Amino acid sequence: MVRRVFDIVGKRNWFFLFSAIVTIPGLIFILLTPLTNGAAGLKFSIDYTGGTEWSIRFEDPNVAAVEVREVLAGLGQEDATVTRTGRGFFDIRLTGLDLRELPTPSPAPTAPLLPSGSPGASAAAPSDPAAPSPSTAPAASAASPLPSVEPSPAPTAAPSATPAPTASPEPSASPAPIPGSAGEVPTTGEIGNIARGLVAEFGPIAEQAKLSSIGAVVSADLVQQAIVLIFFGSLAIVAWITYRFRDVKFGLTAVVALLHDVIVVLGIFAILGTLFNIKIDGLFVTAMLTVIGFSVHDTIVVFDRVRENRARHQGEPFDEIVNHSILQTFGRSITTSFTVVLTLTTLFLFGGSATQEFVLALLLGIVSGTYSSIFNAAPLLVVWQEWEDRRKGRLASPGPTRRATT
Repeated sequence: MVRRVFDIVGKRNWFFLFSAIVTIPGLIFILLTPLTNGAAGLKFSIDYTGGTEWSIRFEDPNVAAVEVREVLAGLGQEDATVTRTGRGFFDIRLTGLDLRELPTPSPAPTAPLLPSGSPGASAAAPSDPAAPSPSTAPAASAASPLPSVEPSPAPTAAPSATPAPTASPEPSASPAPIPGSAGEVPTTGEIGNIARGLVAEFGPIAEQAKLSSIGAVVSADLVQQAIVLIFFGSLAIVAWITYRFRDVKFGLTAVVALLHDVIVVLGIFAILGTLFNIKIDGLFVTAMLTVIGFSVHDTIVVFDRVRENRARHQGEPFDEIVNHSILQTFGRSITTSFTVVLTLTTLFLFGGSATQEFVLALLLGIVSGTYSSIFNAAPLLVVWQEWEDRRKGRLASPGPTRRATT
């Protein structure tokens, strides 16, 4: 075996130090999230916190995101975030507003209408001196509905009851659009007041691209499902790799490598969220699961070559076997990752703002996964094996090594 052309395993402490430099600041910012109650650290979108997401475009192209944020703060939405996209739309996130909790205006007018209907007419009938006596009125109403229409109070009560309920729902069902807007902007409830305030300040709203709301219950379910998916996914990976390589060390070191990738991505997003208010949305879990799968796949490629070389070169020091296996798979890992990184970089630069956070998480995870598979997972396997050999007193003594062709 060719000895240590590039001694990756021998310099493993330097690679471990680099991983610590990358992950420790991210861990600090992740821990700042609960300690500062969200003021620093990870920033979550309405998918996890609940609220309303609104995307609009004004006819005036000179409106700035800072101005929109100031007007929203004056309208009682101090926690609103505003981002201007490339097409001139403003992505507005209102964490304290849930459209599904808006009161419906229809029950309000029905309450005063109920006393003026038929119960009111029946109550007024005994007070009318011209009305029939109490003994005859119930008999007439019980016989058929026709005699009840003959007295004068009954016809006046029936027409007054029917148009009132039909007139009141009409304004709430089809509210008048905001003057000068496209007619799609809501005008009822708190969101309508906000829309009118923005129109009064910046002019008509030319287009509304999105208006959605997520409640706190839905967001809590998303957080729980994300934790469950990552936890059980990691357990399944440990079980499968342990079964495949017949050694628990392979499975656990692969999971340590993928946890490194998760911490790297989360930590960078925590730093970016603190400095640039970049948020984690619902697609972030999908990106993390993809990163985990890619990282484990790359690690298995290296481990599989380690297993082959271990059987082929029995008697060789384990660290040399692992180092040679890394060098054999190095070109394949770098080439595969580089093609994926090129595609993701293009998508990040030209794909639009809707998927930028998702693509950024994938990009960071792919780069970190390639690094951890080569410079963390395999060297950790060597550290564990050497510790186990020392503990059992069977550490391989240095001796003459036979060379093998590559």
